[in-house]
Amino acid sequence: MKRGMKNLPAEERRLVTIEAVVQLASERNPEQITTAAIAEKMRLTQGALFRHFPSKEALWEAVMQWVEQNLMSAVDQAVAGESAVADLERMFTAHIGFVSRHPGVPRMLFAELQRSEDTPAKKVARVLLQRYAKRVGALLEKGIGEGSIDPDLDVQAASGMFIGLVQGLVMQSLLSGSQNRMQDEAPKVLRLYLKGIAKE
Repeated sequence: MKRGMKNLPAEERRLVTIEAVVQLASERNPEQITTAAIAEKMRLTQGALFRHFPSKEALWEAVMQWVEQNLMSAVDQAVAGESAVADLERMFTAHIGFVSRHPGVPRMLFAELQRSEDTPAKKVARVLLQRYAKRVGALLEKGIGEGSIDPDLDVQAASGMFIGLVQGLVMQSLLSGSQNRMQDEAPKVLRLYLKGIAKE
C-alpha cells in the first residue's frame, strides 16, 4: 500500500482492507481469495490483517456491507426526483458506472449468493437485492401514477428484470473480458426495457 497501514486510523485500515478485497475480486475468482493473498497485496502479515477482522467470514461480511452502502448511495444520489422513467435511467446508469469502477463487486455478489450455507455476507447480499428491488419498484409505481408506465405492469417481475439487466451485462463483460462492452451495450438494453414497460 502507498501509506503504511500502521499510520492509519483503525477505521481507515479496515476500509483499505475491504478495498483490497474488492480489487482482488476483479482479478480472480472470489472463492480463490485467501487471507494470505489479501495480506500479500497489502504487504501485511496475516496476523496484522486479523487484528482488524476476527475471521475471514467477518471480513467478507464487511465487504458486502461496503458494497451495500456504496451501491445504494450511488443509485440514491442519481435519482433526482423528476419523472420515474428519467430516474430509472439515472439509477441504471449509476449502477453500471459503479460496477464498471468496481468490477470485483458483481463477482463477489454472485459468489456469495451461490453459497449453500447462509453466511453473514450472504445475508447482507440478500438484503441489498431486496432494498434495490424495492427502490426500483417504487419508481415503477410512480411511473404508473404518472401515466408513463403500463398500468397493468407486474411491478415485482419488472423490478427483478431491471436487476437482471445489470446482471446480464456483467455476465457478458466477464465472458468478453471487456468492461467497455458493458458500457457500450447498457443504453441499448435499457431502451428495450423501457419500451417494454411503457404505456401504449
